[in-house]
Amino acid sequence: MTVAKTQALIVICGPTAAGKSGLALALAQRFGSVILSADSRQVYRGFDIGTAKPSPQEQAQVPHGLIDLCDPRETLTLGDYQQRARVLIEQYQAAGQVQYQVQARHQGESADSAQPQSQPPGPAQGERPAIACPLLVGGTGLYIKSITRGLRIPRVPPQAELRSQLARLGQTHNYSLLGAVDRTAQARIHPNDALRTQRALEVFYATGQPISAQQGEEPPDYPILQIGIDTGMDTGMDTGNALKTGDAAGEDRLRQRIAQRTDQMVAAGFVEEVAGLVQRYGDSLPLLSTLGYAEMRQHLRGEIDLTEAKRLTVLHSRQFAKRQRTWFRALPEIEWFDADAEDLVDRVGARVEAFWGAIA
Repeated sequence: MTVAKTQALIVICGPTAAGKSGLALALAQRFGSVILSADSRQVYRGFDIGTAKPSPQEQAQVPHGLIDLCDPRETLTLGDYQQRARVLIEQYQAAGQVQYQVQARHQGESADSAQPQSQPPGPAQGERPAIACPLLVGGTGLYIKSITRGLRIPRVPPQAELRSQLARLGQTHNYSLLGAVDRTAQARIHPNDALRTQRALEVFYATGQPISAQQGEEPPDYPILQIGIDTGMDTGMDTGNALKTGDAAGEDRLRQRIAQRTDQMVAAGFVEEVAGLVQRYGDSLPLLSTLGYAEMRQHLRGEIDLTEAKRLTVLHSRQFAKRQRTWFRALPEIEWFDADAEDLVDRVGARVEAFWGAIA
């Protein structure tokens, strides 16, 4: 198949446990594309099972990018992610017909380098790509929006001393402090999101201006197809976009998916992964306070048993999924498909082909 050198991007998004990674893997294999992660925790090395990071086997099937970029003691800012993602996206778009010989798992830079990855991953097994644009896949809405909307992001490097001071003050105090200097930013950040709260305060103290006042949009000039998958959709609509808000059956199916995935993570060694991270980096590593890791850390401390840790992980994952749904469903450019449709890959694949056919 002859491929036009058209620049484009395909996004696959949705709530946690909806099946984004599986769909992306199937599409990438079908079209000879690559997968770029849009997950704010998959960028950190060692945080594998609890982030549902693609397995080595999956990475061998399809090249993946934007994972394992940093040591977990480092901080990858939104601006860092945007810069690196843009480099990979633009390089792959510009040379989508070229065969890359790049290792999938450890592309690009070392932990000590601040430079973006120098080469994008290439099509699997040396095959000529049928659709020469990458798949940006994940549930971190801000990562995706930084690319699709071209968010302008303050270029303020992490301030280690300030972050240490803020960590000692605690999230409750910091969140109130943020409200005093930047109510707009506070309204956009969840009260328990310590990393984003610290970042907003960091930008304010470094520049003297609220982070919300420094943000804007410069959308990219290439076409973007945004696919959302979720439970509780109307499978009778060919193009997706038939959202059943508050659909109880859909909510229950997602709960079942989350519970099943939590069981699978524990069976795969999630508790052992957390124990290893605690041993290597210490109990106070900020990333160990994030979803799933915090609950397993409680279990390792002897505060709760494993059954309770799993129950809390499911509960908090459902709450997180609700916030993700609120974020993504507010974006009219996303075309929705039912995650439970038996022919999901064919449906989305047909939409991708139509999109590519219209622009190539």
